[in-house]
Amino acid sequence: KLFFTDYGNAAKVERCDMDGMNRTWIVDSKIEQPTALALDLINKYVYWVDIYLDSVEVVDYQGRKRHTIIKGRQVRHFCGLAVFENYLYTVNSDNLNILRINRYNGTDVQSLARLDNAKEIRVYQKRTQTAVRSHACEVDPYGMPGGCSHICLLSSNYKARTCRCRTGFILGSDGRSCK
Repeated sequence: KLFFTDYGNAAKVERCDMDGMNRTWIVDSKIEQPTALALDLINKYVYWVDIYLDSVEVVDYQGRKRHTIIKGRQVRHFCGLAVFENYLYTVNSDNLNILRINRYNGTDVQSLARLDNAKEIRVYQKRTQTAVRSHACEVDPYGMPGGCSHICLLSSNYKARTCRCRTGFILGSDGRSCK
């Protein structure tokens, strides 16, 4: 799945399949300007920063179990969001501090470091990487991912895929080759 925010005409948090199909709104009320987004892949939760409402909130992948983690004027300066174990990590663009926030109750906010020009944050740790199983976009004997000549995108599950073409090409009638 692909998760993303939008705050055009109607602010929302959405999800879709990697090929763009099955687009679903998971948050579309009491939301104004969602920016940073982070996923808890283990427990299947979506966290986001709303810089207009000055809040960090969370829902499950279906948009249920919504609650506010932290609220206050300092949130409007949060850019970037990552989740790891019991904490959320973010960058305060006002003073460039890396912050750690208890993700269960919003307390225990700690400044960990200051980094000039920091705009985004990611946590890379082996335990956060899900095991990869055999999938529809694996490279075939001819070196083509999922048998696609250009781009292979996973679809509704790991066994289904959609082929797409790079800019300037169109997908052939076989649904795999680009012309």
